[in-house]
Amino acid sequence: MSKRDYYDVLGVPKGASADEIKKAYRTKAKELHPDRNADNPDAEAQFKEANEAYEVLKDNEKKAAYDRFGHAAFEGGMGGGGGRPGAGYGGNGDFTSAFSDVFDDLFGDFMGQRGAGGGRQRASRGSDLRYNLRVTLEEAYSGLQKQIKVPTLATCGSCSGSGSEGASEPTSCPTCSGMGKVRAQQGFFTVERTCPTCSGMGQIVKNPCRTCGGAGRVEKDRALNVNIPAGVETGTRIRLAGEGEAGMRGGPPGDLYIFVEVTPHDIFERDGSSLFCRVPVSMAKAALGGSIEVPTIDGGRARVQIPSGSQSGRQMRLRSKGMPALRGGGAGDMFIELAVETPVNLTARQKEILQEFEKLSEDNNPEGKSFFSTVKSFWDGMKG
Repeated sequence: MSKRDYYDVLGVPKGASADEIKKAYRTKAKELHPDRNADNPDAEAQFKEANEAYEVLKDNEKKAAYDRFGHAAFEGGMGGGGGRPGAGYGGNGDFTSAFSDVFDDLFGDFMGQRGAGGGRQRASRGSDLRYNLRVTLEEAYSGLQKQIKVPTLATCGSCSGSGSEGASEPTSCPTCSGMGKVRAQQGFFTVERTCPTCSGMGQIVKNPCRTCGGAGRVEKDRALNVNIPAGVETGTRIRLAGEGEAGMRGGPPGDLYIFVEVTPHDIFERDGSSLFCRVPVSMAKAALGGSIEVPTIDGGRARVQIPSGSQSGRQMRLRSKGMPALRGGGAGDMFIELAVETPVNLTARQKEILQEFEKLSEDNNPEGKSFFSTVKSFWDGMKG
């Protein structure tokens, strides 16, 4: 069976540019790959045919010869020793180089930036760091600037992060030619793995820096001033870009993440932007009513009016006396819960007054008197 025209195989016109040919081949390679066409017995043959066409049309000399002589340019020794394009496609052959071009184009961006001469300069980014910072509730209310010390890996000052002693420069890794990756052919696929010689850096240091041993980084405690905004709460995360570990051999630094923890308070309990405070009041104050002073989170005091007849557990609200909102929007409220205290260690006079009060309460409340009489009779019967 005669071969199909290579331009027809790829679906491009004869005057197509190199980019158009490459784009068409990429489309065909994805469409016809055997792994995606397990139910099509002709897919593998069509896939190889597309590879053969691309192997010729991607090369300017082969393409010129094909445009002039057609398939005959590569038969019977014509073509300047190029050989038949389809030779060896049953194994790895020229298919490897054809698919490799597309592999680079599709996945090259994930392998690092291309350097001069086809190599890749891999600047290894430094690791992100975490710092746990504890603040008081008062500090969370007002916000503050706090200095912290962070143990980290900083750029080596002796070699300026290059890892090389003196003025010497790192050289391209001979194993991977600066790529940082080595390739192994497995069937139709080219598998890449990290270069074992340079650990993926693409470069090796022949004369390592004596200070950092060639790493380009040294251990160091860094002092940083951190702005803690008002309204932070436990779990708030603050990101300081570029304040993490320095990158390997001049690579960009990572980030520092500060996780805030607000310590428990002796008086106030917090729920979001609301504050809760339990305030003791005397039995007389709760019964008669009156005003009391309560502490506030800003260090001041607020006067609160207690209604007569208040019971334990009653809540009262002080608007805008809570915590400020972290992202604006005003402050929350403060809630006061009354705790009526029972007097202890009474004097004789105080007992006399309370007994008189109890008697007057019974006289003014016959139903209550009857109830207490019934209870007293019950307990007397139990004692008897």
